[in-house]
Order: sequence, then C-alpha cells, then structure tokens
Amino acid sequence: MTMASPARPRSVMELVGDVVEKRVAELQRGYLDDQSAAVAALAQLRRGAGKLPQDMPELWGVTGVELLFQDQALPDREASRAEAALFLAVTLYALHQQSRSDQRMHKAGIELGEAVRRLMSGGDIDEPIRRRFVRVGAATTPEVLAYRLREIVSLLRREAIPLDYARLARRLYQAQVPGGMQQVRQIWGRSFHAYRPQTSTTGTAGNGATNDKDA
Repeated sequence: MTMASPARPRSVMELVGDVVEKRVAELQRGYLDDQSAAVAALAQLRRGAGKLPQDMPELWGVTGVELLFQDQALPDREASRAEAALFLAVTLYALHQQSRSDQRMHKAGIELGEAVRRLMSGGDIDEPIRRRFVRVGAATTPEVLAYRLREIVSLLRREAIPLDYARLARRLYQAQVPGGMQQVRQIWGRSFHAYRPQTSTTGTAGNGATNDKDA
C-alpha cells in the first residue's frame, strides 16, 4: 500500500494571502449585509490606509493579525513582514469598499496591474494614471509604497474596479524579501500589459451607492 506524501507546509507568503482572504471575505460579507460590527470595523480600518502597522497601535486586534499565529510560530523578521503586508492589504481594502454598499471590491484573480489598466477607458493608455502606477513600482521604502498604493486604491474605489486583496498581500510580503520587489514589479507590469478590455457593453466600472453607514 502506497502511503500518501505529507502535505507541503505553507510558505509565509501563502499564509499571508490565506489569512487576508479569510479576513477580507469576512469583512466584505458583513459590510454588504449591513452588519454593524463589520461597518464599524471598516470605518476603523480606513484610518490606517496608506500607513504602516507600527504607526497605528489603535488598530491592534482589528486587522486580523492574530490569525497569522494561530497555527504556527513565525521568526521575528518573517512575522514583521507578514504583519506589514496584512495590515496594508486589509486597511486598503477598507478604503476601497467605502460607500460601495452593493458591490464587492475584493474579487479573486484581479492583479494590481490589471485593475489599473481597467481604469483606462477604451483600452487606451491614460498617461496620468500610468505615471501613478509607475510611481508605485518605483517606491523604495515601505512608507512610500503604502502611500502610493493608497492613491491607486482611491482611484479604483472611485470607478468601482475590484482588486484581489489576497494577491496584493502576497505581493506586499514578497516585496519585503531581498530581491522580491523586482519580482513584484515584473508581476504587476505583466498584468498591466497583458490585460485586454472586455468587448461587451457591460464593464467592471460603475457607480455605487453611497449611504449613511460610511459617514
């Protein structure tokens, strides 16, 4: 009888993506169902969008960081990278979902480059948007990357274009590993160039409803 090989343990990058998927999906369900706890949590989390976890101690216990450690211990350096990636992804999602009470702004499979390309109507390159995207890839510090991603997410929110926040979290973890940012730039750039606009008349962008729960 052949014994099944043991399952490969998750890498920290995979763990970060899985935890963000779980936390964001939970928040998204609650927000769209108008659950008061989720609405309040997103309002808190939005205050951290574009910042780093060490600058926002008031968000301890809100982002879902504790989920990183429930099944395994992480070395300090990997834990710091994982916490930063999760924090930035979850808080940016909270900003993205604001006032979109009937639309899911977290959607599996949409890489950052593709989402930015969807901002460009008709498939033509929009130079101001392209420059903003380039600035994200050119960020040299976590602080600058966080701020520039916030600018991009604000544009995506305005046009109701969703993003895969689990993927974003994995990229944000990878970007902190030596040599990782170069790989992330390649992934984001490839997804930007490979996107082809939909030929149907129904696009991804649209006008979402704003309601009082985001005040």
